[in-house]
Amino acid sequence: MNNKLTQKLASGHSTCAGCGIPAIVRTVLAATDDPVVVINATGCLEVTTTLYPYSAWKVPYIHSAFENAAATAAGVETAYNALKKKGKIKKKINFVVFAGDGGTYDIGLQALSGMLERGHNVLFVAYDNQGYMNTGGQRSGATPLGANMETTPTGKFSFGNELPRKDIMEIVKAHHIPYLAQANVAYIEDLRMKAHKAFAIDGAKFLLVMQPCTNVWKFPTSQYVNVGKLATETNFWPLYEIENGKYNLNLEIKNPKPIEEFLKTQKRFKHLLKLENKEIIKNIQQDVNEKWEALLRKVQLSHLSELNR
Repeated sequence: MNNKLTQKLASGHSTCAGCGIPAIVRTVLAATDDPVVVINATGCLEVTTTLYPYSAWKVPYIHSAFENAAATAAGVETAYNALKKKGKIKKKINFVVFAGDGGTYDIGLQALSGMLERGHNVLFVAYDNQGYMNTGGQRSGATPLGANMETTPTGKFSFGNELPRKDIMEIVKAHHIPYLAQANVAYIEDLRMKAHKAFAIDGAKFLLVMQPCTNVWKFPTSQYVNVGKLATETNFWPLYEIENGKYNLNLEIKNPKPIEEFLKTQKRFKHLLKLENKEIIKNIQQDVNEKWEALLRKVQLSHLSELNR
């Protein structure tokens, strides 16, 4: 592997076999040659890379609590600007937050909103594994409908999680930041491109990256790339950017696979494949189709507005 990819996060950490988080971190950090400061919310990445007295980090690193990584990043970036204004720091430094969906969609949402609203020059990277995986697999605001989780178990009176995922991309877009994008660890070159673009833009930036969790989604550890690709190939997880309010689709799936192809790879959805739950899969497919069509309309409107300028 290219040394540029490994120099900022060392091997020897304790992420699960088949976990894509290290690939996300290395790809994002390799997208800039400038010095980087990492702020990390409590979660899978933090507990597996900072086992006392060891650290896998080769860059300045700050561990924050679940709820305040974005606030920490805002404070550090403000201090850097003050020191730069006084001439005490001359080089450009990038500030990057890594947080799971618990520290993004839920517990950390207030701090994230404040950071975005104030426009701090920080890149916030959410690795989305769709649950609180570090604490046993509880449901989060990112958990899909029907998923069998510790706090939304299946049973006689339940088909699993009954609540829809929060639309975090639209929530972030509402803060009018210059750049946000949805990516997938299974499409690493697309992620690299988006991280490189984000670092080049001044202001608050946001990357939402799908991270299939072998431990709680329950699929073979060798399959995280294949599972991740199915998420995009079924249009469950499209790859797109929103730059200055304009939508751009990075990959259009001409013949999308049915959502069942994605669901059946994971034991968290095993119960949905039973005959009595056929209607639930139908509803999930309809939701995927509607969201995909809505995204296409936003992309088309963005392109039309560009042509009319």
